[in-house]
Amino acid sequence: MLRKYSLVLASALVLTTAAQAQSIHERVAAEAAALRDQAMHDTIAYELVESLTMEVGPRSAGSAGDKAAIAWAVEKLNSLGFENVHTEEVEVPHWDRGMLSAKIVAPFPQPLVATSLGGSPGTPAAGIEAEVVRVESLIDLRALSNDDLDGKILYIDHEMERAKDGDGYSAASRIRSCAHYIAAERGALATFIRSAGTSEHRVAHTGSMLNSDIQPTIPAIALANADADILTYQMQSGQTVNMSLLSTAQHHPREKSANVIAEFQGQGDLAHEVVLLGAHLDSWDLGTGAIDDGAGVAIVTAAAKMILNSGDAPRRTIRVVLFANEEFGLDGAEEYERRHVASIKDHVIGLEADSGAGRVWRFSSQVADDALGLVDEIHALLEPIGVERGTNKAGGGADLSPMRKVGMPVFSLTHDDTYYFDYHHTPDDTLDKINREDLNQSVAAYVTVAFIAANIRETFGRLEPNTRRKRTCSAEDDNWLKPLVGGRNHLPHAEEVSAHDFSNILVAVTSSEEFSGNCVKVC
Repeated sequence: MLRKYSLVLASALVLTTAAQAQSIHERVAAEAAALRDQAMHDTIAYELVESLTMEVGPRSAGSAGDKAAIAWAVEKLNSLGFENVHTEEVEVPHWDRGMLSAKIVAPFPQPLVATSLGGSPGTPAAGIEAEVVRVESLIDLRALSNDDLDGKILYIDHEMERAKDGDGYSAASRIRSCAHYIAAERGALATFIRSAGTSEHRVAHTGSMLNSDIQPTIPAIALANADADILTYQMQSGQTVNMSLLSTAQHHPREKSANVIAEFQGQGDLAHEVVLLGAHLDSWDLGTGAIDDGAGVAIVTAAAKMILNSGDAPRRTIRVVLFANEEFGLDGAEEYERRHVASIKDHVIGLEADSGAGRVWRFSSQVADDALGLVDEIHALLEPIGVERGTNKAGGGADLSPMRKVGMPVFSLTHDDTYYFDYHHTPDDTLDKINREDLNQSVAAYVTVAFIAANIRETFGRLEPNTRRKRTCSAEDDNWLKPLVGGRNHLPHAEEVSAHDFSNILVAVTSSEEFSGNCVKVC
């Protein structure tokens, strides 16, 4: 905060020992700690996610719900007292999943619970009926010939494992993103996958097919885990299994959406610098988008509002960005980077909330080496609420990736994903899955970090621009990504990449590089 400290205090600071001479002024640290403790008992975050899910509900890109969410966000941010509340137009895809029917026809007929993956085309009007070919991985799939798959239905039976850091989502989401393209090249009529999720309920997990350059040509369908078990059982009977599929999914012309932006403007000579707090406003259409990403919208907005309510303006501007269309291609993030490219150099740090409402348990960074001492000081204020220190290999979040690639440092506050993937991208993503105490602890972590970043004079340096080519779903990149068959824990520093980021930007961390790029060429 901008304050006039007394000469007595200034003299005392000069005389402090080296151990006491920290980058974070003791008064800033004390105020950050007070906000942290206050957040543990606040109600604003829950009220925000309750309002968004109950009043708007599903808000997939290009839909009526998407437009309603933009109007909701503008009204809420204005009513909360933020400054410079505005929208920035983004063009987004508009896809409709329509109706779907999936059945085992033989040897033991049964209807199956399934859902189209985002971007999937529908079937011919008469539907599809064909023999099923089962594999367990992309490596197995690539080993099949055209004769093996031509005129048949592919089923990839890969079961995602539950983990606190969501580790199992890495391999599962790569299958979701790439299998249908490989199968189509070999003449398959459709692709089924076991859902990229850990739900034990009879619900299927949707998710994007993540390709912005090539339109999928065959339907891609996710089975509920219980229904995948049924199909696997019948496949292992040794008998030929036939399935039928009818889907009316279709693409509509692209629509106008928007990023929604609000600020608490800084004062003084650092007011032009920005602390960016991001979340995505869109959601999938099956649930009401409570944990993905209504919780993130609530966390970053509540954190910024608490700083706004604390009194004095910060040194730096705190900017909340609610991004359009994260789920279906990062259009909002890429448009934000394009519009603000000249000022990204003034974005001193970015934080994103997009991994549910579980408790934050790890604080990681990707900053200049000479800023790591400052990061350690921030972590010391997070330790009382149970947050571990991570490494300096953070990804930051899918929506921050375009800005990170051009040099913006990032922090990652990793949420407990033990149960997140039970509900992620399913009809079960609803308000009742949010634990208020865990949500408040998340706000406490974000407000602590954001307050300090906005009120110290020091920066976190700049990152080297990322000029590496985009990774694709090609066999060439399969070779590079083979360690992912066993999950992200097989990679050095892989703990710093959220499983959610893997799904959205299809990149992996080695000791020398981060995830980088979408599946945008050939799968």
